Amino acid sequence: MIYLDHAATTPMRPEAVDAMEPWLHDRFGNPSGVHAVSRGAKDAIEAARERIAAAIGAAHPLEIVFTGGGTDADNLAVTGAAIERSGDVVTTAIEHDAVLQSARFVERLGHQIRVVGVDDDGRVDPDEVVGAVTPNTAVVSVMTANNETGVVQPVRRIADELAATAPGVLFHTDAVQAFASLPVTVDDTGAALISISAHKIGGPQGVGCLYVRDGVKLEPVIHGGGQELGRRSGTHNVAGIVGFAAAVDAAAADRRRYRSVVGGARDRFEAELITRVKMDVTGVGSDRLVSHSHIRFHGVRSETLLIRLDGAGISAAAGAACHSGAQLTSHVLDAMGVSQSESAEYVRFSFGWTDVTATAGEAAARVAEIVETLQ
Repeated sequence: MIYLDHAATTPMRPEAVDAMEPWLHDRFGNPSGVHAVSRGAKDAIEAARERIAAAIGAAHPLEIVFTGGGTDADNLAVTGAAIERSGDVVTTAIEHDAVLQSARFVERLGHQIRVVGVDDDGRVDPDEVVGAVTPNTAVVSVMTANNETGVVQPVRRIADELAATAPGVLFHTDAVQAFASLPVTVDDTGAALISISAHKIGGPQGVGCLYVRDGVKLEPVIHGGGQELGRRSGTHNVAGIVGFAAAVDAAAADRRRYRSVVGGARDRFEAELITRVKMDVTGVGSDRLVSHSHIRFHGVRSETLLIRLDGAGISAAAGAACHSGAQLTSHVLDAMGVSQSESAEYVRFSFGWTDVTATAGEAAARVAEIVETLQ
């Protein structure tokens, strides 16, 4: 099996597995308790919070709010800001559904949403984003890099323009796909709210965080026991949080190698394919993540190709993992002006920390053989 679906989820890094192991056995305490077993779990969570805060350049560990993943964090950022500030939402047409559906939810509560389009490469114009802001805008949400195409967005420029023209508006960025290869920090993004997910960077599934700049208040979207200073209730996933922190440290330390090795594997994969089959690669003219290869194979339906690839031992995807099997048209490709017939011919191959250049060569050979037959 050659696994080329790291954008959906990644194999766990050994550092994360090793860090989690004690918390899956003897160290099982509920961190909300007061006795020694609970205090041990609480200490582990706070140590993890400190490590993640340091990794993204947060001013204080309590700016890190642990969540159940990226979707959870996006919901808290967008819904929480709109409700707390009784304001509207500005976002883009290519955001993850966690952002878009949160915006539509607050729209049903009486708030307005403004959705900004993108160019043919899937890149947003910062001026259009800032131009969509009104005096009643509460939050602007623009992802750091797209989960389907890998195209990187100019989030720092957007943050700077918002700070100059609408300083009271919160800026949120979903950095879930970007963290493994880009330096995602408070300074790099300029955001007041940043979503990160563990399982996209070699950590466990079901845990993530939202960076919330000090002084920013959000209406909770999950109510209950008041954990995370009342910002996100629910018993903490101690093992997951500990593994998350280990994955953050490992991914941050590995970025230079990651960009070189993973980028080299992706580039070799595309270079070998393009000599044998008729194809288009999304975002070649724009900055894109080194991990993503979003390809249209002319005349080959993605669902047919994916079945054949799976039989040949290659894991890939037609779009966002959340939509796998749903046979939905990609809203990202729609926003880019791609026709429905062409949209049905795209496949996303996504590389990760375990991939090497040799793997990419073998993958390209298998993919080309199948596509040649289908074309």
